[in-house]
Amino acid sequence: MSEHPNAALLRKVTDAFNAGDMQAADYLSDDVVWHEIGRAEPIRGKQALSSMYAGGTPPDFDIKADLHDVVANDEHAVGLVNATATRAGKTLNYRTAEIVHVRDGKITERWAFSDDTAAINDFFA
Repeated sequence: MSEHPNAALLRKVTDAFNAGDMQAADYLSDDVVWHEIGRAEPIRGKQALSSMYAGGTPPDFDIKADLHDVVANDEHAVGLVNATATRAGKTLNYRTAEIVHVRDGKITERWAFSDDTAAINDFFA
C-alpha cells in the first residue's frame, strides 16, 4: 500500500526544513497561516514566513526534526516529531505534533503542539 500524498508532503517539507532548504516554501499556499509555539499571532502568508526565516539575518538557533510517524487523510497530515533545538551552546529535546491542513497539494495552515510548551518558550525567549 502506498503512502497517502499528504503524508508524503509532510515528509518532504520536514526533509527540506532539516536541510535548511527554503524550497519547502513551494509546498505552502500563498495565503498559508503558520501557528508557532510561543507566538500569540500566526504568521500569515508565504511571503511573510519566507522573509522571516530566509531573509537577511539567519536565526540564532537550529532545529532538527526527526519525524517519528505521519498519519494523513485527504485534508490533513499529522506528524509526530522528536525535535532537537540548539541555541547559544544549549540543547533542548522535545516532542511535537505537527498538524497541517492541505488543499490542492499545498499546506494552507500549520499548528504545533508540544509536550513542554513552557520549556520551549523559555529556551527561545
